[in-house]
Amino acid sequence: MFLTISTTGTPERPATDLGFLLHKHPEKAQAFSTSYGTAHVVYPEASDERCTAALLLEVDPVALVRRGKGKGKGRGGAPDAALAQYVNDRPYAASSLLAVALSAVFSSAMRGVCAARPERAAQPLPLRIEVPALPARGGGELVRGLFEPLGWTVEATPVPLDERFPEWGESRYVRLVLDVPEGRLTLGEALRHLYVLLPVLDDAKHYWVSPDEVDKLLRAGEGWLAAHPEQKVITDRYLARRWSLTREARERLELVRLAEADDTDVEEIDNAVDEETDTDEQPVPLAVRRRTAILAELAASGASRVLDLGCGQGQLVQELLKDVRYTEIVGVDVSVRALTVAARRLKLDRMGERRAERVTLTQGSLAYTDKRLKGYDAAVLSEVVEHLDIERLPALEYAVFGSARPRTVLVTTPNVEYNVRWETLPAGHARHGDHRFEWTREEFRAWAHRVAERHGYDVRFEPVGDEDPEVGPPTQLAAFTRQDKNATPGNDKKKKEVRAA
Repeated sequence: MFLTISTTGTPERPATDLGFLLHKHPEKAQAFSTSYGTAHVVYPEASDERCTAALLLEVDPVALVRRGKGKGKGRGGAPDAALAQYVNDRPYAASSLLAVALSAVFSSAMRGVCAARPERAAQPLPLRIEVPALPARGGGELVRGLFEPLGWTVEATPVPLDERFPEWGESRYVRLVLDVPEGRLTLGEALRHLYVLLPVLDDAKHYWVSPDEVDKLLRAGEGWLAAHPEQKVITDRYLARRWSLTREARERLELVRLAEADDTDVEEIDNAVDEETDTDEQPVPLAVRRRTAILAELAASGASRVLDLGCGQGQLVQELLKDVRYTEIVGVDVSVRALTVAARRLKLDRMGERRAERVTLTQGSLAYTDKRLKGYDAAVLSEVVEHLDIERLPALEYAVFGSARPRTVLVTTPNVEYNVRWETLPAGHARHGDHRFEWTREEFRAWAHRVAERHGYDVRFEPVGDEDPEVGPPTQLAAFTRQDKNATPGNDKKKKEVRAA
């Protein structure tokens, strides 16, 4: 298997910086052992103007048979002929073998890490990638459908079955050339595209697809897979059509899409709407009033260990850190991108040790139970529930109220009745494009009462923002309190420690 990566440069930014980014010196030929053969990295050309790195993977067909998935079985599960196990296209055509070799040999580059040239690792480069033989089950049309939405210019030339007999037609292989101009993609992003899409086009994997493949897919697909128009094809093929895994991947990608689409930020929308109703005095933005109401409820509850579920870019976490009564603050979000922004907002890398010990940012989905969330005094779901499809709400309800079971849960959500008070919001439109629903006061109360009764909580309701006599407040808040009256803030953790002792 063979693949080349080329870039161009100038005397000020030489193309040979590619060697630093790949962590492979252009003047050396290097070899790396893999489970199925040997990977070689060489540079056919290396100058300030143009640099090309080549990855050659020599596959050991005997090791492939001995260690591969489904030894002795064909695609449909029927036994292969003995010779077919050793004579096939696997050593020559790009597949999951090459994808795994890319990940192993260029792991730092794939993560965007380069200590020697950190500024170059973060900069988009002009790139050209060539793969002489790529199985494409779906033809050139699918190749273009996978790569073009990511910014690539695609040339997928069909390879004839036999050039001597053109009447035989074309094979299922293509010669792939990908070009991207400067300013579109970093090297790390390009390598992650290849890591996912090479086995997708081959529609086969050389190893058993286990549940941890979902995490691998989402890590490599961060920033592009959630919104990709061919997401269904990619998840189906990458996860070998294992229904349980593809369903989990799509659910998690949908939550990521919602979170990343919300990068316009509900706070910005609230602020914009508030500006429309500006008076002589600048009004307090609704997002600020919402956080103020949440902080007041948390203070009244006596909580010291708090979960911010769906923490987004960390505005509430930032406010909680200012108050020393909160000894442990955990921000949870499905979007790694949002958590990165939150970390920058909080200046975690420059925060003092004692303060940093109070805060944790962690990636997680609220649609699944998570033992890490158990034992906390309070949890906040601020402007979160409306971003989920209605049919996914029971999963969130159980994860928070049934499994994590904090003593206090605070939920805020828009009051759809108030929307008529904003003149620039078209009738029938939600406040945000990613809101799956917006509840009336009656609908929100009915939902909250059902959840409270089902999971053993009491609930009361508070308005957030100026309350209109006809349509109510712009935001509605439900404060849930667990009914086991003997519980006091922090006791859950203490009880566990006593039992452990």
